Amino acid sequence: MSLQQQVTQEFERRFGETPAFVVRAPGRVNLIGEHTDYNDGFVLPMAINRAVWMAVRPRDDQQVTAHSLDFDETVVFPLTDLQDEDAGWVEYIRGVAWALQEADYALAGWESVVAGDVPIGAGLSSSAALEMATARAFAAVSDLPWEPKVMAKLGQRAENEWVGMNCGIMDQMISAVGKADHALLIDCRSLETQSVPLPPDTVVVVLDTDTRRGLVDSAYNERRTQCEAAAEFFGVPALRDVSIEQFEARAGELDVLTRRRARHVVTENARTLQAAGAMRQGDAGALGQLMNASHASLRDDFEVSSDALNAIVDCARQEDVCFGARMTGAGFGGCAVALVRQDAAQPFTEHVTVCYQSATGLTPSTYICTATAGASVV
Repeated sequence: MSLQQQVTQEFERRFGETPAFVVRAPGRVNLIGEHTDYNDGFVLPMAINRAVWMAVRPRDDQQVTAHSLDFDETVVFPLTDLQDEDAGWVEYIRGVAWALQEADYALAGWESVVAGDVPIGAGLSSSAALEMATARAFAAVSDLPWEPKVMAKLGQRAENEWVGMNCGIMDQMISAVGKADHALLIDCRSLETQSVPLPPDTVVVVLDTDTRRGLVDSAYNERRTQCEAAAEFFGVPALRDVSIEQFEARAGELDVLTRRRARHVVTENARTLQAAGAMRQGDAGALGQLMNASHASLRDDFEVSSDALNAIVDCARQEDVCFGARMTGAGFGGCAVALVRQDAAQPFTEHVTVCYQSATGLTPSTYICTATAGASVV
């Protein structure tokens, strides 16, 4: 049974009628451009065929009721008195309600059943998918215009200021505006987007290491602070404004740690633009080489990889059908991403599984992904 059917069926069981709306918002995998988004740089994610689904109907009493199938938990809260209770998954819903109200949207209450198949904590943006599904639900029941970029910014604000995770704009943007069969080159300063096709006869495979990190508590915010210090040294608003030539001319003046952090961001921005060019040319080989270089930079200069991520990337690259592989997401655990020949994707996942199990004793999950559209009412 599909998730759409599951949330609809459970909604009917709980509330005694069919939902007024079913909304979905996808997770994402980032092909290249890691830790560049909060540096006003470039990212190249794609929305994947894993999503958060909500069956929803409006209420007229300014109350929200949400039942999560994944957590087997029902939460009720009033829109008139939003309080951050640090209560897990529901804070993403409550935070979006808060951000929408802060932006002067008049919200109707609703009741819903929620379920998703975006792995939690794997670096595939389960939180952004929940935020954008929530925003889509509020827009539907409150008769608000659906402005994807505006809603993405509000989802980011919810995560930054309500949840306390200092993320950039990438995750919410790709979940809101993704395009089927394409990745999206996002300029994280202007929020301009360009659809970029995947190279012909290739498929993206997500490799979940079966290791997790808690992002709010991780070194993510520390890396962000280091990047801001480097930008201040160069006298620019963000590291996006530093070219490779400018960086190399003054790199010796930076302390070793800040230099490595800045070098990753400056070179990663360049790689991301080159990757979009390679994709437009249909050049899977060039894209794969850039993904490999990105992983090395994340591992050595930004120091956000892990033994498990390095092991699964090594296993992927041993396969001839793999053009390139890298860790994806914020790091410290979670997933890697590989670009693979489409006709060999299934045996590729089997070989990587055996290799990774042998190397680590862990059992990975693998997802052969297609690029899907962004948040929508279905």
